This record gives sequence, structure tokens and C-alpha cells, in this order.
Amino acid sequence: MKIDIQNGISDKDLEAMKEVYQSVGWNKHTTEVIKQVFEASNVKVILKCDGRIAGFGRAISDGVFNAAIYDVVVHKDFQRKGLAAEIMKALLTELQDVSCVHLISTTGKEEFYRNVGFRKVKTGMARYLNDVLVDEYLE
Repeated sequence: MKIDIQNGISDKDLEAMKEVYQSVGWNKHTTEVIKQVFEASNVKVILKCDGRIAGFGRAISDGVFNAAIYDVVVHKDFQRKGLAAEIMKALLTELQDVSCVHLISTTGKEEFYRNVGFRKVKTGMARYLNDVLVDEYLE
């Protein structure tokens, strides 16, 4: 399997990215939303296997003090092959000089993030507009 990493997206990538999101049950991501969130993110990693988009991740950062990683997603057909770790490695390489990198894990994926060097935050706070997410993520 040939793996390539690119650091940007084009309009032709959007439909394939939507398929990746849908493969893991994230069905609210339209191509328009995907384009908006990736254009607003200054760090992007798209991972392709044999030319097919298999996963991706993105981050928003000020480049010095803070960054937040979002949407580390691997297509269900490519999971358990180390691809999410490759995406995280590429994101963290881009963010290597940033003092603090945050992320919020999807429920059940916490151990994966521990294994790539993240630790639980003592003072983390969040606000969600969606009641389902409030119930899942907030105390």
C-alpha cells in the first residue's frame, strides 16, 4: 500500500472526504461544510492510500502558543492499519513549535491519543450547542 500525505485540499477531494466522514457515522458533514472547516484550518493533513483518500486531520493554530486538533478521521475500510497515527504524526510535525496542542477525543478513542503523547487536561472546559454532545462530553 502506497501512502502519500498532502497538506491541502482541492474541490475534487470534497466528495471523497465526505465518504470518509460517512464511513464512521459522521453524516452531518456536507461537502460545503467540509470545504468551510478545512479552509478555516491552517494545518491540514490528507492521507491517501494508493491514490484514495483514506483519512485526514486538521488543526487551527496561532503558530506560537496554542493549537487545537480536529477531525482526525480514517475511513472504516482503512482502520487498524496505523493510519491515524500517521495523520497525528504529520499534524504534530507541523505543530512542533507550538507550546500547547489541545484536542477533544471522540468517546472511546482516548487511549489512542494517550499513545501518541496526549494527556488529560485538568482544567479543560467546553460549551456545546447540541444536547446530545452535552450529554456525551460534559460533566
